[in-house]
Amino acid sequence: MDITQILPLLGDLSPQQFMQRYWQKKPLLIRQAIPGFQALLDRSALFALAEQEEVESRLVTQAGAGWKLKNGPLPRRALPPLKTPGWTLLVQGVDTHAATVHELLQQFRFVPDVRLDDVMVSFATDGGGVGPHFDSYDVFLLQAHGQRRWRIGRQKDLSLVEGAPLKILANFEPEQEFVLEPGDMLYLPPRYAHDGVAVGECMTYSIGFRAPRRSELARELLQRMAEEAEDVVGEALYSDAGQPAVEHPGAIPASLQDFAQTALTALLDDPMALQCALGEVLTEPKAQVWFESQEPPASLDQVALDPRSRMFYDAHHVFINGESYRAAGRDATLMRRLADARKLGPKELARASADARSLLLSWCASGWVHAH
Repeated sequence: MDITQILPLLGDLSPQQFMQRYWQKKPLLIRQAIPGFQALLDRSALFALAEQEEVESRLVTQAGAGWKLKNGPLPRRALPPLKTPGWTLLVQGVDTHAATVHELLQQFRFVPDVRLDDVMVSFATDGGGVGPHFDSYDVFLLQAHGQRRWRIGRQKDLSLVEGAPLKILANFEPEQEFVLEPGDMLYLPPRYAHDGVAVGECMTYSIGFRAPRRSELARELLQRMAEEAEDVVGEALYSDAGQPAVEHPGAIPASLQDFAQTALTALLDDPMALQCALGEVLTEPKAQVWFESQEPPASLDQVALDPRSRMFYDAHHVFINGESYRAAGRDATLMRRLADARKLGPKELARASADARSLLLSWCASGWVHAH
């Protein structure tokens, strides 16, 4: 992607300008970010997705001053009639189930892929919404069908409505208001309060981004690294040949504390182990994502990553769906190209080594990559 190219998607800013001026800083309203945009899935197709076990979906209804939440799968009979106002269907990860929505997500790859999460589609009848709230991550709100009125504001009071099934702000104070038409888009940085209410029947696409919590990331990294601790730290046994007799047997010896500290330091001080664990954690598929094994192709002319596959790289590894591989030289260049472009053509594959082709075939068999 040319990060200096002016894009209507970003309000006639280049990706470079947008990231410098707005990303994680302030909202941006973009009229006709995608001129003439229409919903990529019709209502019936979205409802069909919500019925599936492997798709995360939620139904939000407002009953008087209260709110109700029902988690999917949601058969059509579980949804209120279309003429009933004030209800919303939220369907997560639509980009992994619809090729057109996956293509839409690719337009936002001026942000590192490790930060891209998914596209959530929100269908609402007149007056429907999920209440005033804030997200802990960046989001682009693209209007796909009908109209939605957004009120936004920098919220200091983050207290929530007690007992509500959703995290709804108790004392929302909007500062700006916009009505979005199809093709309009609103960018909001993390923790910027917003409330979207459907004006008639509408659909909104939320392009969301991952923001791992430090504590969660530390826990997942330690769990990954612990699996490799034997190789990194070794199997040396604690030895206390100089241990004197003790008067207080319940006290932990300082030498054992030092032994434990040395073991943990050795594990964390191995930069390669940390890099490897980080890549594996960041590419781990979500809980509701699984791949079906398939017959590997007889030859490789063109390959493309499955929309559900997450593939990244660093200076020494390539990572895909929770697995890591050491990579160097021409093959590393090829695999990095696959991660960046999400596909490889005949000319690129012609330069692949036998080992690289064998690896790609194994990924095809796992359903992570598809040959064409």
